[in-house]
Amino acid sequence: MADINVDVLIIGAGPTGLGAAKRLDHVNGPSWLIVDANEKAGGLASTDVTPEGFLYDVGGHVIFSHYKYFDDCLDEALPKEDDWYHHQRISYVRYKGQWVPYPFQNNISMLPKEDQVKCIDGLIDAAMAARVATTKPKDFDEWILRTCGEGVADIFMRPYNYKVWAVPTTKMQCQWLGERVAAPDVKLVTRNVILNKVAGNWGPNATFRFPARDGTGGIWIAVANTLPEEKKRFGEKGEVVKVDAQKKIVTLKDGTTVGYDKLINTMAVDHLAEKMGDQELIKLSKGLYYSSTHVIGVGIRGERPERIGDKCWLYFPENNCPFYRATIFSNYSPYNQPQADVKLPTLYHADGSKPASSEAKEGPYWSIMLEVSQSTMKPVDEANILKDCIQGLINTEMIKPEDEIVSTYHRKFDHGYPTPTLEREGVLKELLPKLQAMDIWSRGRFGSWRYEVGNQDHSFMLGVEAVDNIVSGAVELTLNYPDFVNTRQNTERRLAQKVYSVSGPSGSNGIPVRSNGHA
Repeated sequence: MADINVDVLIIGAGPTGLGAAKRLDHVNGPSWLIVDANEKAGGLASTDVTPEGFLYDVGGHVIFSHYKYFDDCLDEALPKEDDWYHHQRISYVRYKGQWVPYPFQNNISMLPKEDQVKCIDGLIDAAMAARVATTKPKDFDEWILRTCGEGVADIFMRPYNYKVWAVPTTKMQCQWLGERVAAPDVKLVTRNVILNKVAGNWGPNATFRFPARDGTGGIWIAVANTLPEEKKRFGEKGEVVKVDAQKKIVTLKDGTTVGYDKLINTMAVDHLAEKMGDQELIKLSKGLYYSSTHVIGVGIRGERPERIGDKCWLYFPENNCPFYRATIFSNYSPYNQPQADVKLPTLYHADGSKPASSEAKEGPYWSIMLEVSQSTMKPVDEANILKDCIQGLINTEMIKPEDEIVSTYHRKFDHGYPTPTLEREGVLKELLPKLQAMDIWSRGRFGSWRYEVGNQDHSFMLGVEAVDNIVSGAVELTLNYPDFVNTRQNTERRLAQKVYSVSGPSGSNGIPVRSNGHA
């Protein structure tokens, strides 16, 4: 017998694990426990604070949602009006020394004339080819060519996507795209070029909200705080060292064993296979590819410059900087950086020169968060990455050589992006059912490895829906039908709904039955 026994064990307290825990708490049927190796909840959606008081998320997270249940849970955790800031997305692409409004392919009216011609030529060719095409594109690169044409592909799509994914576009599939990439409207683009107009906001995150305090990580700590203390086991005592799928026992770092009936795993599925010691699954998971993410933060003294203004996040397809995206993190909340009266010494100027004085001085302060991808197909000079990024900020006129840098941050996240490679679906269609046959629901950004449902709202609902599948056999829409959930408002589940449990014929603890009669 194990030291602790539960109906459902959840490994990992990121958005997916917390989604599962919230739903189990709501259903109030099966017994459950959530474990995580970190002291704080949040996983890949957590926030770090530098010694100087600058906050940085694990890359560019913002809250926009496809699900009412997700909104309900966040509103319950952070219910006050002043818990949130609401923003319009102000987003640009840096190209040839100017800012082109996002999405690039809809705003080629901003480009130099010769590039406009190249792009429109390609768009017309692509539109004509698409009319007679009888097959689907075989990879992401072909999708780009068919949708945007050669001009946009060479100027923006290929170089930018290589910088993001750290994988050439020819090695990626295109089923993941859905709402992720704006397909240009040839007539609209041509009209805008002739009239010299700019296309407006596109996409699911044109408006978003951001927590006032504690960064994105603060959301998930607040959500975790709505869960019963006795069902949470975080820190070293929550670190999983072994998963015995046959005996259904998980061993934790402090030696405690936890017996379970069903397991919801949200750690990276390749790590899970290793903890299981299952050679077949280890070999299978090696067919999944991922890239690492370096998050770089730069804290700067001074008023936010005019040229930066209210920009949110910015894209960089060119090779004059190592980062693919910059977020003006100080624009999201005034509490993402030290207040103006805090005194900090200048570490150095942006050009590397030493300050005249090491004396601590007052602010105000602003900050930039950068993301750099790395993979076996795109190496990075890790030792010099901070220096190279600061030089890249100067090259792209984000900062000036004489700017005073008062704080820097660098952290590498080994598993950053789950890559939608050509081989991915073949692996997942074998791997996930094999695990499920062992009563293991592997879900989440890296638990189920589907980037197209890897945002915070998706990840949370992957956990919620796994629970509903375990307790009532409900179909997991987010995992299995990404395009469906991404193109509608998903309002079926609400936190305020009464969900009660009845004892199942096998003596199992719970089948949720909603008060409106729908399971």
